[in-house]
Amino acid sequence: MEGNLINNSIDRNEKKKEIEEEHDLDFSIENGPLYSSLILDLKPSQTVLAEASVIEAMDSSITLIAKLQDGLLKTLTKALGKELLFINQFAAEFKPGRLFLAPPLPGHIHHYYLTGRTGILLQSSHFIACVPTVQIDIKFLGMKNFFNDTSTFLLRTIGQGDVWFSSYGGLVEITVQDDFLVDTGYVVAFEDTLNYDIEMIEGLVIKSDRTKYYGGKGLVCRFKGEGKVWIQARQTNAFLNFIE
Repeated sequence: MEGNLINNSIDRNEKKKEIEEEHDLDFSIENGPLYSSLILDLKPSQTVLAEASVIEAMDSSITLIAKLQDGLLKTLTKALGKELLFINQFAAEFKPGRLFLAPPLPGHIHHYYLTGRTGILLQSSHFIACVPTVQIDIKFLGMKNFFNDTSTFLLRTIGQGDVWFSSYGGLVEITVQDDFLVDTGYVVAFEDTLNYDIEMIEGLVIKSDRTKYYGGKGLVCRFKGEGKVWIQARQTNAFLNFIE
């Protein structure tokens, strides 16, 4: 009983913290931390950009305005060789409505508010949604080959407003103040105030048939400077290698 009271108190404090965060859209993160879903409450005339595969349900008052065929997706397709990101624009045009989103893998959902001073780089497969005042920098040259995986790349989000992203399993926030190494398979996002280089550490290379889904390449990201890094408690490729 006492343990439940403590847990309930922690949950209330976490929800209070979320409510007090700076944000443009009203939202709540439910069913967390390991099976989190995101609920966005749109007021009339409010719009949000969301990855098509994470849309779970919506009120009938929510309108799909357009798929971003021109500009963002066209440029991404040209740069990467195929469409790997499907971003749609949703709006509550005449009356409020709710949009329900759930990432494909069980894990945590994190909200980050861009102030215009700092952008974030995030793994494309973990992007959930953002407000239209946030721009996805399509000229960013580090999009390819960061994860040694043809289906995953980095997105750079800049501007001002809400961004939501997910992790596979729990999410750990690390404040880097000098020099820090992270296996690239665990990197979810990081602030663009950090410099980074991809290195290979021979001692981390795994030569096995069970690394067919990438991973085990010994690739690490060396972060330098000051800023935040978010890493996930599990990585998809390691799980696929395990069940194979």
